[in-house]
Amino acid sequence: MPATQAADAVLVARIAAREEQALAEAIAEHAALLHRIAYRMLGDAHEAEDIAQEAMLRLWDKAPGLAPGRMRLGPWLKRVTVNLAIDRLRVRRRHSGEDDVPERADEAPLADEALAADEEGALARALIAGLPDRQRAAIVLTYYEDLANAEAAGIMEMNIKAFESLLHRARAALRKAFEAQVAGEGGAS
Repeated sequence: MPATQAADAVLVARIAAREEQALAEAIAEHAALLHRIAYRMLGDAHEAEDIAQEAMLRLWDKAPGLAPGRMRLGPWLKRVTVNLAIDRLRVRRRHSGEDDVPERADEAPLADEALAADEEGALARALIAGLPDRQRAAIVLTYYEDLANAEAAGIMEMNIKAFESLLHRARAALRKAFEAQVAGEGGAS
């Protein structure tokens, strides 16, 4: 058993034994990453914090039933976080009464040249936010969290070919949305 997996097994066993210090160690090690994933999927820091906390609560609740020798804690927590974020996005959509991606407010560039980099980042976030949930998750895990396709596929509980197809569709959708954005700005000049 690899060292990381062995350390995960010990930590999960301690959490299963209801050792609060073990949960605190897991939080210290994983909470920031879980928050980042949730934030990039939801675009809201408070909701991302809620998701990261919920993922840790799930660890506390599920630890007695987990097979610590056969699971890796980091990927398990990432999968839980992605699933919770997707669920939250679905709830948002249901409450908004829309099935399609909502129209975005006009995000015309500001006159100040110093804000150009911030605008590009905002555009990228908006375009990613416009993707379907699973495509958004694929982009976040691959490009923001720098996970290998195989690891990201495992987190999303997909085989590698299906994940790569999903990622390809996500990149194509982003490219099309970006080209539409550029064409719209060109027409506005």
